[in-house]
Amino acid sequence: IVVLVDRVLKIYVPTVLMIALAALVFWGLAPEAWSNQPNWVRAVYAAVTVLVMGYPCALGMATPLALVRGGGMAAARGILIRSGEAFQILKDISHVVLDKTGTLTEGKPRLVAAVAIDPYDRVGLLRLAAAAEAPSEHLLASAIVTAAEAEGIAVPACRDFTSITGNGVAAEVEGRRVLVGTARFLIGEGVPIGPAEAALRAQEAEAHTAVLLAVDGAVAGVLAIADTLKADAADAVAELARRGIAVVMVTGDNRLTAEAIARQAGIGEVRAEVLPGEKANIIRALQKKKGARVAMVGDGINDAPALMQADVGMAIGAGTDIAIESSDVVFIGPRLGAVADALDIGGASTRKTVQNLCLAFFFNGLGVPLATTGLIHPAWAMIAMAFSVSAVLLNSFGGRMLKRREAPVRAIADSTGDKFIEITIAVPGIHCAACVETISANLALEDGVGRVSGDAKDKTITVAFDPALASTEKLRAAISAIGFEVA
Repeated sequence: IVVLVDRVLKIYVPTVLMIALAALVFWGLAPEAWSNQPNWVRAVYAAVTVLVMGYPCALGMATPLALVRGGGMAAARGILIRSGEAFQILKDISHVVLDKTGTLTEGKPRLVAAVAIDPYDRVGLLRLAAAAEAPSEHLLASAIVTAAEAEGIAVPACRDFTSITGNGVAAEVEGRRVLVGTARFLIGEGVPIGPAEAALRAQEAEAHTAVLLAVDGAVAGVLAIADTLKADAADAVAELARRGIAVVMVTGDNRLTAEAIARQAGIGEVRAEVLPGEKANIIRALQKKKGARVAMVGDGINDAPALMQADVGMAIGAGTDIAIESSDVVFIGPRLGAVADALDIGGASTRKTVQNLCLAFFFNGLGVPLATTGLIHPAWAMIAMAFSVSAVLLNSFGGRMLKRREAPVRAIADSTGDKFIEITIAVPGIHCAACVETISANLALEDGVGRVSGDAKDKTITVAFDPALASTEKLRAAISAIGFEVA
């Protein structure tokens, strides 16, 4: 839209200048043609009024004002939209690609099983696995190390650590070569996985991420790690599907685990066992479909290439810095429902921009021809342009860009009513009045919530709600979902 307006202005501005000059010459000289005296007063009025009426101030304000309003609406929902281009593209998104770990799931994996193969036992398995994974920054590695520490296992130091992205790690532990990773990784390293295959499949069938441990070329056991699906993941996916948007899950995890998680979330299309470099290729293939616009949602270092390849990259704010820097949209909290909110805000901002441009062109398009008559005083032209600017301002900020999702009628009542109770929640993350406004705006969208107020100094939020429709736990979760810690 901005590019289009720039092109129009390159023609529009010279055209207005030529019309002003033509009006000056016409009313200054033309009256002589019908035996009248030149009317230079009318000529000057016509020229000046054309310049005033044609001044494209409202056109210049139309797009920025809509984006400022859209950015404010997004911030109130815990969303940071970092580029103007993203606003326009968001309304055209046809495919949403979701990473699994940390995006669809909580991103807090924990070890749930350790199946050792003779001659190793559980403690020995965990001891070697934790030693090899200790230098790694991967979430799964952290889960293994944390489990070993929780059980009081002394973890030895490793040497010659190597991380193979998307596959696993290799290290030397107490003089033995230890491999921890996927079945594909171990097979590629010449390790037969037959003794562990039954345990591996059993864990994958339970929607667990299972990795294998090998010591000196022999498989030693299976480690199963679980990550809980986000509470709002299924609802978020269902909302996208309701809008006709195709949802695809892309993960480096094994197919059985990926399909189990996809079923829980209601996702039909799954791309599993995908290496980090292949994620961008999947995005690129989707973009080749006619009319396709693709959004990628991720949180890890491995997602960065795909986030940059997508038409709009969306990063979970709790993710890595490189993922955030590679994205166009950042969700401050872990809430996956923010994807649909971002699409709504992008569409609303674009509609406001178009409305603003129509208003601006209406005033200019009507005013310039009238001004050429020389019958309008320049002062009236200034008033008309003030109306033009005011109309654009009022359209941008005078009402809600998005329709508020109202709670049931019984929940909309004064908080002094008998059915309402009032609680005060301590939120240590509140730093200023803007934080209070952000939290209040989000709580106001919850069913059963009445009056919401806050105190930035005391770092508290006071909420009146109908206990039949809301609960303290639900309100605390809503605050946490937009990135604020609740005491």
